Amino acid sequence: MRPIQRVSVFALVEGNSVRDFQLEVVPQLMPSVPIGTEGVFLIFYKGVVMMEIYDELVARGLIAQVTDKEEIKELVNNGKAIFYIGFDPTADSLHVGHFMALCLMKRLQMAGNKPVVLIGGGTGYIGDPSGRTDLRSMMTPETIQHNCDCFKKQMEKFIEFGDDKAIMVNNADWLLKLNYVEVLREVGAHFSVNNMLRAECYKQRMEKGLSFLELNYMIMQSYDFYHLFQNYGCNMQFGGDDQWSNMLGGTELIRRKLGKDAYAMTITLLTNSEGNKMGKTAKGAVWLDPNKTTPFEFYQYWRNVGDADVLKCIRMLTFLPLEQINQMDKWEGSQLNEAKEILAYELTKLVHSAEEAQNAKITSRALFAVGTDDSNMPSTEITADQLMDDVIGVIDLMVTCGITSSKNEARRVIQQGGLLINDAKVESIDYSITSEELKSGIKIRKGKKTYHKAFMK
Repeated sequence: MRPIQRVSVFALVEGNSVRDFQLEVVPQLMPSVPIGTEGVFLIFYKGVVMMEIYDELVARGLIAQVTDKEEIKELVNNGKAIFYIGFDPTADSLHVGHFMALCLMKRLQMAGNKPVVLIGGGTGYIGDPSGRTDLRSMMTPETIQHNCDCFKKQMEKFIEFGDDKAIMVNNADWLLKLNYVEVLREVGAHFSVNNMLRAECYKQRMEKGLSFLELNYMIMQSYDFYHLFQNYGCNMQFGGDDQWSNMLGGTELIRRKLGKDAYAMTITLLTNSEGNKMGKTAKGAVWLDPNKTTPFEFYQYWRNVGDADVLKCIRMLTFLPLEQINQMDKWEGSQLNEAKEILAYELTKLVHSAEEAQNAKITSRALFAVGTDDSNMPSTEITADQLMDDVIGVIDLMVTCGITSSKNEARRVIQQGGLLINDAKVESIDYSITSEELKSGIKIRKGKKTYHKAFMK
């Protein structure tokens, strides 16, 4: 028998939820299983229920599509998966769209599998066309490298790197060295343009015109998988569901060139009950960098999710035991507000820290109660050049602070009576704030849930 693997399991022991057993403890719970037995078990023994990691991913609604279900189950349940997820450095911070992938990597690493974090320093020169209606802007090599460095620093909060743990690679190390004619002959020959143009990832770009540059993205991503398979023993690729076509290209390239099997699994996209992608605010993306989205703003984003979405988010994104989450399925009314607080706290703790999560929770509660505690409230400094005749119009102020995404939205909020400054309702769209008021600091509230400070030095 082979050595036991460390696994991520869910267990219920006499009504108490327990997470993340290590299997050297399991034989104490299961005397009938000899010490040294490998594997993860779904068992019922003296009130103990344990779930294999693949089944947990299914129960949490994380799996969208898989190439070979039984083979993938065997690999991940027994800690044999060496898997990669790619992250193109399109900005200097990860955002909520990356968050699910990071959480999946963490879960699988806890189950004994080895993550390979692929930073797209090479594919970043092209830009992923998936879901795009426009061509991505070209970045300089210096910007790409800076963004890669920022990603690595943030990822270290989620993934454990080191010998026999997770590794990080940059596809610029091999893609930028490729010979064009050689790629055409050795790789391009295995791709059907007809099949590529039918791929979901190109559909929206086809409406306005797909460039030859973007058409090559699938080939580059497929080559990544091929390279990682050969050089790192990487046998699986995970990614968002919009990457399915690109991922199949990689498994097919490996099969055609090496005659071996590799596997792919996509993660369910995080959408709300209306089918729209989550992770956007009036300011834009919800970032993991506290300098771009403060811990309080991050907390408030999750605190304000819809009633229909909160339990799905808890199940997919947090590491709370499934038994606890299943009990929350019965919650209604005011209990859903408690669920939102749990969601916001758990995710803020994971991304930032327990201290930041607690501070955000206290501030949020205080603001909902009496609107007085503004110590952790997001704020914007207004500069003199943003004023005209020593004042700034309220509409301009709202857009500058990111409270609304446009002037039209700002007008609508004011006309509907939804804006307060220092707890007084703003009655007119022509209302202005003076520099003296800004030097004292003003508190802006939109509706019941959005708070912001504006000030001048």
